[in-house]
Amino acid sequence: MGSGQVTDWQGKNVTVAGLGVSGIPAAKVLHGLGAKVTVVNDGDDDRARAQAAELEALGVTVRLGDGATLPDGTELVVTAPGWKPDKPLFEAARAAGVEIWGDVELAWRLRGPDAAPWLAVTGTNGKTTTVQMLAAILRAAGLRTAAVGNIGVSLLDAVLGDEEYDVLAVELSSYQLHWAPSLRAHSAAVLNLAPDHLDWHGSMEAYAADKGRVYEGNRVACVYNVADKATEDLVLEADVEEGCRAIGFTLGTPAPSQLGVVEGILVDRAFVEDRHKNAQELAEVSDVNPPAPHNIANALAAAALARAFGVPPRAVRDGLRAFTPDAHRIAHVADVDGVAYVDDSKATNTHAAEASLAAYESIVWIAGGLAKGAEFEELVAKSAPRLRAAVLMGADRVLIREALARHAPEVPVVDLDRTDTGAMLAAVQEARRLAQPGDTVLLAPACASMDMFANYNQRGDAFAAAVRELGAGA
Repeated sequence: MGSGQVTDWQGKNVTVAGLGVSGIPAAKVLHGLGAKVTVVNDGDDDRARAQAAELEALGVTVRLGDGATLPDGTELVVTAPGWKPDKPLFEAARAAGVEIWGDVELAWRLRGPDAAPWLAVTGTNGKTTTVQMLAAILRAAGLRTAAVGNIGVSLLDAVLGDEEYDVLAVELSSYQLHWAPSLRAHSAAVLNLAPDHLDWHGSMEAYAADKGRVYEGNRVACVYNVADKATEDLVLEADVEEGCRAIGFTLGTPAPSQLGVVEGILVDRAFVEDRHKNAQELAEVSDVNPPAPHNIANALAAAALARAFGVPPRAVRDGLRAFTPDAHRIAHVADVDGVAYVDDSKATNTHAAEASLAAYESIVWIAGGLAKGAEFEELVAKSAPRLRAAVLMGADRVLIREALARHAPEVPVVDLDRTDTGAMLAAVQEARRLAQPGDTVLLAPACASMDMFANYNQRGDAFAAAVRELGAGA
């Protein structure tokens, strides 16, 4: 199909791989454009049958229980981002010379000639918060925008809907970037890189390369993390438009072409006159909610993208002040007997947990769950000086216990061998027993939640409910 816009979809045979949050909208959009759409799906359960019935009523063909074979005559495959690249369907498509797009690629190709430019954000952790901060800053500048992509409004809705935007703040996962070869953002940021989703990508190198795709063809700025050299390496490898600049963000004093922090002030030495001599004040650290180190880094990345788009300094401050983080992201629940209780259930991997633990001086750490192949040695070694005690729960808690025994043998550890609905209350009660005034009891599990909870939201809700129960009896 080439790299240009596909303007005539009439009668084009398109196979959509996967029902679900991206597959169903893609199938509906393509059908509405006149394509002959066949949806293939591995599963064949009640939910899939209900979804299939909805699509079939529109005239879309659905094939359940067989996501492996390529339908005859397929001219394009549009896939849900989670489908792994080594699936037989894709091997068959490649062998037949058929292009494979993700929903992001489809949205990019369907943009009109006057479409809003994209400011894109990817990274292992912090994407959602950074994109929401960015959207808040853009709105504070009076721009019509939305936080889209992996969160909020779907990209297809944003591109094809009636609402007109000046610019879009776009969160992109490594999966989505893998299937978006022609995406060209105005400016983009890679926040950080840590091992994640390696079972999908096959290697850390492949994972990093997919993240790095976000920089391809950038026009104004490639924003990278000064503290994470791998992100800068991706900028150096990217093929960008002439004049596009590498812009770093740092929690230290910024060099020219960087944003950073000086005496509690977020400053810009990138988008100013004579950046070798001047710095522009943007906001105070206290304007960032919460002002934890990793969240200040998120704010600097968002500010860099906004400044690349020409947003004035005041809008950065006003946008950061207006921003409210989502639930279960380093959220202060309550103080009980001089101890702060903080819910960071969203810290589902070691990289996120490390950032969370770095935000507090003396911690009773509640951790554990499904490790997903993670190792905890480095996390525990770095965090050991901050740990008052640890309370461990969940399927893979032994891995954390062993790391604590090796790297923090003096830290008291409570091992909760229970998975019933009262387990979180027991964990919070144990943490209270171990904590002293001035400490923080921090739920930063470093693990996924599905061994005991439906998702990290439910885990965080259980923690908050347990803390409120403590407070009621205080």
